[in-house]
Amino acid sequence: MRLGFHIQEAYAFLFVGLTLIAALGTFYVSWALSRVVTPERRQRLKVVSSRLRMAWWLIAVFTIAFLLGQPALLLFFAFISFFLLREFIAITPTKPTDHYALVVAFYLAIPLQYVAIGFDRPEIFTLFIPVYLFLALPVIMAFSHDTDRYLERVAKVQWGLMLCVFCLSHAPAIATLELTRYGSSGPLLMLYFLLVIFVSDLCGALASSMLKGKELRFNMNRTVVGTTIGCLCGFIAGALMYWITPFRFWQALLMSLAVVIAGVLGDLVFNCVRRSMGVERLAGEEETYMTRGLLARLAPVTFAAPVFYHLTTNFFITFKDVF
Repeated sequence: MRLGFHIQEAYAFLFVGLTLIAALGTFYVSWALSRVVTPERRQRLKVVSSRLRMAWWLIAVFTIAFLLGQPALLLFFAFISFFLLREFIAITPTKPTDHYALVVAFYLAIPLQYVAIGFDRPEIFTLFIPVYLFLALPVIMAFSHDTDRYLERVAKVQWGLMLCVFCLSHAPAIATLELTRYGSSGPLLMLYFLLVIFVSDLCGALASSMLKGKELRFNMNRTVVGTTIGCLCGFIAGALMYWITPFRFWQALLMSLAVVIAGVLGDLVFNCVRRSMGVERLAGEEETYMTRGLLARLAPVTFAAPVFYHLTTNFFITFKDVF
């Protein structure tokens, strides 16, 4: 590996760095909350606090990937997909006649998707949900003979599966990639991706709480300046960590840029979803529990994961001799 690091040393370096970021950020938020005077700034600091709590989940991912291996990592993400989909369905109206479609979504789609990833079958997990389930779910819901808002109900379940299961599952799928250039590995590349997303999201929330500016139309807790700073920080983090990837320096710059842009778009989509459902703020966004506020915290990952996965497979595996 570049810079004279072994894989184990790279894991340790990233683990310590993430722990320091979480500790320093938590100290700052605690200090700032004790001195805040405006409700708006307090709310934004609570959002920052919720993002910092995600650091401890990332530390859990680091530990699982390093100590317990791929099966435990997939099981961890499968549970996250389950809770994320449950939260998505909770804010999107469904009817009792949608029961069988939801059973398929929760108890068939999630296990099969992650089993396919575990057996390294990209031809299955990249097509199973967006092709086969997209065709099967309308049929299952048609058998209920309930045509009231049929298309809308089908679309909600379909896109819940796409965002919460299909897209999110590409994060652990990154760890299955066989990447040997510069001594890199799939698990290290997954951690690289998650850190770029985390740094961009955290710095965007932190800068929005510290600096005044125009609020984003789709997210009142973010400002244009704060989001720009967050993207820049994620971009810089990706550049600084290029040595753990199979990318050359300029390639790491482009990949991190794609990740932060996709992350912002994911945040945009989920905030549009919540507003379309009449939810001004996702319930429990500042809470600590995994089952509450996951949509807000993982929104950037859902869009960025498939983008990063397919860019990597196309340019650094399929056409590796060119790039």
